[in-house]
Parts: sequence; C-alpha cells; structure tokens
Amino acid sequence: MKQITASELVKNSSYINGRWCDTPARFAVVNPANQQLLLEVADAGAAEAEQAVLAASAAFASWAALPAAKRSELLLRWYQLVMQHQQDLARLLTLEQGKPLSEAKGEIAYGASYMQWFAEEAKRLYGDTIPAPSADKRIIVQRQPVGVVTAITPWNFPNAMIARKAAAALAAGCSFVVKPAQQTPLSALALAELAEQAGIPAGVFNVVVGSDAKTIGAVLTQHPKVAKFSFTGSTAVGKQLLKQCADGVKRVTMELGGNAPFIVFDDADLDAAVQGLLASKFRNAGQTCVCANRILVQRGVYQAFADKLAIAITSLKVGDGVNSDSQIGPLIDDKALQKVTALVQGAVAEGAKLLLGGSSHSAGKQFFQPTLITEVSADMAISKEEIFGPVAPLMVFDSEAEAIALANSTDYGLAAYFYSRDIGRVFRVAQQLQFGMVGINEGIISNAAAPFGGVKQSGFGREGAKYGLDDYTDIKYLCLGGL
Repeated sequence: MKQITASELVKNSSYINGRWCDTPARFAVVNPANQQLLLEVADAGAAEAEQAVLAASAAFASWAALPAAKRSELLLRWYQLVMQHQQDLARLLTLEQGKPLSEAKGEIAYGASYMQWFAEEAKRLYGDTIPAPSADKRIIVQRQPVGVVTAITPWNFPNAMIARKAAAALAAGCSFVVKPAQQTPLSALALAELAEQAGIPAGVFNVVVGSDAKTIGAVLTQHPKVAKFSFTGSTAVGKQLLKQCADGVKRVTMELGGNAPFIVFDDADLDAAVQGLLASKFRNAGQTCVCANRILVQRGVYQAFADKLAIAITSLKVGDGVNSDSQIGPLIDDKALQKVTALVQGAVAEGAKLLLGGSSHSAGKQFFQPTLITEVSADMAISKEEIFGPVAPLMVFDSEAEAIALANSTDYGLAAYFYSRDIGRVFRVAQQLQFGMVGINEGIISNAAAPFGGVKQSGFGREGAKYGLDDYTDIKYLCLGGL
C-alpha cells in the first residue's frame, strides 16, 4: 500500500453525499495472494445505505437539469483523472483482488473507456418527432433519466463494473449509489475520490461499503426512492434481488452467470485458437463471467489442439500479481479454491483425463495450477457449472450440428466463442448460438462501443454501446393539440 504514490486514493469509509462516513464497526480487506491485512474499512449497513439513497434522490433533480454538455465535461474530467492515476489504481486493484498488475492496468483503462464513451453519448440522448394522425397535432418523444439508480457489483472487476454502470447512469442524468463487493471495496472508494476531484456534485455518486450484503441489498432494491437497480453477479443471487425489486416494479438490469462454449472447428487456425483460448480462459485466473467454460474441439483436430494448448499452458507464470512476470494470480478466497478443486476431482472421478495441473499451486494458499483436462463429457458437473478458475476442460464433437447442440445445452447465454475460417459456417453458427455475445476468431470481445449482456438465465439489459443509455432513460410521449 505504501507504494501507491497518490495516498489520497486509499480510503477506508463509505462516500455519501460528498462526505466520507465513518462507522464504529470495521471489516478487514486482505490480499488474496498472501492473506495479509491491507486495511480495516468502516462497516456500513442499512442506515448508511438509506442515507446514500436519500442523498442521491436530493441530488437527482439538479443533476438531471444540468445541460448534457456539462455532464459530459465532468465525465471526461473523471476519465482523465482515472487515466492519470492508472498505475496507482491498478496496484490498489491487484492488492485487493489478486489479478496480475498488467491485467489490472488493462481493467483501469477498460473501465475508464466507458466514462469517455458515455461522456460523448450524453450529448446524443436524442428524441423523435413522429408524423401525427391529424394536421392540428404534433407528436414528440423525449428520453428522460429514470431517477436514482442503485447497483451491486462483484469482486472480479472491482473498477470496471462500477465504471460502466455509473458512467451510463450519470450520462443519462441519473444519480447513483453502488455497493461494491466486501472483498474489494478499495477500488470503488478510489473512484469516489476521483469523482469528487472531477467536480461531480455531492450526492450524484455514492459508494456504500459493508459486510452485510443482504441488509444493504434490501435497501438498494426496495427503497421507494430507487427507480432502477443494476446487478452483476451470480444467477442465484440475481434471482433473489429480482424478487426484491418486483414489489416496487423497479427498472432492472441483470448481468448474471455464464457457461461459455469455446468451439474449435477442424478448419480453424489452431495457433490462433490456442492464443484466443489463453486470453479468454486464463485471464484473471479464469474468474470472469465471459471466460471459456467448455472447450469443444472437432475430432479431426482434437489431439493437435490439445497438444498445442498443453505446451502453451505450461509456459504460464503463476504468482503474486505485483510480480512483473505474473500471468495467473490467486483465486479470491478459500471457498473459490475448494469449488475449483472439487470440480476437477469430480471430472477425473467420472472418467476425464487430467493432463496438466489439477491442484493447488506452491505460489501460495489460494493459487491453483493452470489445468488441462481432456475426455470431458457434457453430463459432468464441470460442464454444467461456472468453473471460475484456471481450468480448461476439453470435449470432442464430430459435426457442426452437434457442436451447436452442445453449446446451447445450458441455461446460460452470456458469451460464446468459435474458431473457423469457413465464411458460410461463420454465419450459420453465429446465428444459431443462443448467447448475447459471440466472439468469432477472437477471445476478448468486450469494449465500450459494443453492447455487453446475455440472454436466458444470464440476464437482460445491455451495458456499453449506443444501447447503454436505454436502461437509464424513460421514454415520454408529448401530444401537442390545437395547433
């Protein structure tokens, strides 16, 4: 922590209505790479969550009335400050979350790109004039901010998940309250400090940090002043939060779990496919909702692909994220380690073949070896559940139709990937995959210009792109008569 040069970025309490709000109770934030204490943080609860919602409600009208060009200017200033402090923000992120520093720097830039994108989109929140059914009338359609937006964000991208929600909300004219994950509150608080430095008014951006997620979540989903709720996290938790939002008929965006297929057809560029899989599967130690979870390889190239992948995996460097050569950091906690271990052991017990890895790593308590498993079948638990670890399970298929059926045989529909050099196959397969996002000959697909989101039990709503403001605005129809 002492190596963070801008010490003002290190905060230990919630940010509500432009003030840092201390509480007597504290909770610990630890480094997952070595379990060392980073900071004791003030433990907010329901009372602080309600204060934040009320502050956001009080700030909403004046923020919504601000000219779009002014909101754009403030968001751009926020973006500039984030990029100015990219190195410090990345180090803070690595310390509390574990991912390699190079990946953390990438996340900071990725999150900031949404601030930059929506700063421009704020000025393009256009309406419509519609031809009226009679000469004495005019029909005008306006898009207006929904009001107070609340959000709960996960630990795996503690900067970017907040940035892409908050940037869209603020660009649309909404005020915002977020509860970050208990494991990773420091990145969120650093964003609040930079929002204040950027001149974003008190009450417009609020961060509530606390260990009692259920109590805080109840306020953020059920308070009558809240107009919209946004969540990124597991499908199981998302379903519960949806129920809590239902009584208030609140606008909801859900970015939930995934079970991404990664399909390698026999006409694929195998070297490119291996590199794409490494990027998709092993980024953040496999702890992403869009990472490849099931690797489907056509029989004709199955062995060649497995051999190339094994060589590539053995070169991956495992270690503390602050080490310059680290490519695979720790899993977030013991529970995550136990889950990954159980899925691997279960697959082997059911007949899969362990080629590489398969157990904890000598780098530390919460590190897991990059792992390659072959002869996996669709009925194994490892094919049905999100692994959330550096484990690549391979299964074989024979035909294009079989690959599509296997890929779609899941309740989830967030991301999918496939590699092929047949242009006809590219369009056929892309059309038939039941997923919100499809990477074709590409393992990293997310960016601010593209709509991020899924179908089926992976949720609904889109973040980023020109569509990203839709969930934060209401459409108002004006009928002018007597003209």
